[in-house]
Order: sequence, then structure tokens, then C-alpha cells
Amino acid sequence: MDDSVLSRLQPVSGRVDAVLDTDTYNEIDDQFALSLMLACPERINLVGIYAAPFLNPRSASPEDGMLKSYAEILKLLDISGHGDMKTLAYQGSRSYLPDERTPVDSPAARQLVRAALAHTPENPLYVVAIGAITNVASALLMRPEIAGSTVIVWLGGHALHWPDTREFNMAQDVAAARVVLKSGAAVVMLPCFGCVSEFRISEPELKFWFKGKNSLADYLADGAIEEANSYAPGRPWSRVIWDVCAAAYLINDDDRFMNSRIIKMPLPGYDFKYSETEFAPVPVRYVWYIHRDRLMEELIKRITRA
Repeated sequence: MDDSVLSRLQPVSGRVDAVLDTDTYNEIDDQFALSLMLACPERINLVGIYAAPFLNPRSASPEDGMLKSYAEILKLLDISGHGDMKTLAYQGSRSYLPDERTPVDSPAARQLVRAALAHTPENPLYVVAIGAITNVASALLMRPEIAGSTVIVWLGGHALHWPDTREFNMAQDVAAARVVLKSGAAVVMLPCFGCVSEFRISEPELKFWFKGKNSLADYLADGAIEEANSYAPGRPWSRVIWDVCAAAYLINDDDRFMNSRIIKMPLPGYDFKYSETEFAPVPVRYVWYIHRDRLMEELIKRITRA
């Protein structure tokens, strides 16, 4: 095993430099994740916020999804009282990787390279990625050496026991997922169904804990309620806000919010299965359990006091 990678995969302690790579307009959980990172300045020094591409009914193309996400980042910074941090926001990739060798150039990928080159294996940059991981893969293809000075915390794929890998973040850009896992970087994987899908919230909780507390809490609650009621009107529902878990990894002292282990990670294939013969060249930290109530309490406290 690579001692440098294992060292970087040790639990986070103290204050760290971090960037967030996010398809913010795609759903409502990205806004919660960014808000949590902004609300933890004593632990997280946020040095970059990157808009990631996405394509679904909320966008006309990956580029359109990225541009809408960039606008949403700027909007959330204003609502949360962090308008002075807009200079940290960068537009990302306008398309997915064409293959595993060709990066997609973007302001976000270039800024990630600059930020990572300013760090070391002993003092790494934490890259929290909660969308298609195109921007991060592109930066690694541009300058492969940054794998040695980063820790990539990615919410992507499903749990290893799940029957497929057709999770939105991973399925959009399988090539990018493979590039990141093959890069030799220290990677923390937070799988969706079968793990972080545990982190859900309901309409009564949103109204009781968030509504009326401040403008940011209202914005987050209203967005979550509106989205859920668009597909479950008149019915009880709970809504995953799982992207929060990736942000919370940076404040996970003593496994307060999640449990993980070091594993040999199989690579995702283009058939939307984990390979039985291809593996990441270095170990990966794999999150397997979320302490839902503890993390929800922390999220509520941070957002309502923001």
C-alpha cells in the first residue's frame, strides 16, 4: 500500500483547505452541502467553488446545467451573506470527458490545478465533489502530479452490494470516474443508494427546524419542499439531501457522522457495473454508514445559526 495515500486517507483533523465541485442547480441537496461548508469556517477554509455539468429535465445540455449551477452558486452566496466570496466561484466543464485521456478545459479545472499545486502530501487540498466528476478528472489529466497533493471526497456511484452503478453523478461521466480512481489520488467514496441514501429529511422536519430561522434556512426549506411536492403532491415523503454527507466528511471527528473503512476499490465499467477484474491502483476510503440523526442535528445547528 502507498504510505502517502494512506496518510492522506486518515480522518480529517483541524482546519483544512477545501474546494467544492457541485452541480448546484440539479437538485436541492447541493445547496445544503455548500451552506454547511460555509457555516464551518473554523474547520473549512473554502478556496474554490466549481460549477459541474449535468443533464436532466432541469437543463438543456451539460453546458446549460453547468451555467445554471454557476448562477445558483452566486445566488446562494448572496442569500447566505457571503457575497464577498463570489470571486471563488468558477465555471466548469461544458461537456463530459470524450475519453479517459482528454481533459475538458475550463476555468474550474485550471483553478483546481493551481490550488492543488500550492499544496503538499503533508498539507493536501480537500476536493469535495458532489456532481459528475468531470472538472476534477480534467484537472488530473492536465497535471497528473496533483494526485499527490489532494484528497478527493466524492459522492458518486452506489454501494458495492448494489446491483448496478447507475447513479446520476457516476453514470453521467463514467470516463471521469475511472480517471479519478485510476489517478493514484487519495479518494474517499461516499456511495449513494445503500449508504448516504440514509440521510433524508421530511416536510414536517423542514418546517419545524428550518422555516423562519433566517433567510438561508427559509430558502433551503422552501426549495426542498417545492421539489418534493412536485413529484409527491398530497402524499407523505422524505427527501434525500445526501450531498451534505460529503461536506460533513471534513468535520467527521471521531466518526461522529459516518463510518468508513479502507478497501481495494473496483473500477466502474461502461456497462454500469463494478468490475470484477479492474481495481484502483491505491486504496480508497469507503464510507459505509451514516449517523443520520447526529448529522441532521449538526446541519440544523449550523444553518439556523448562520
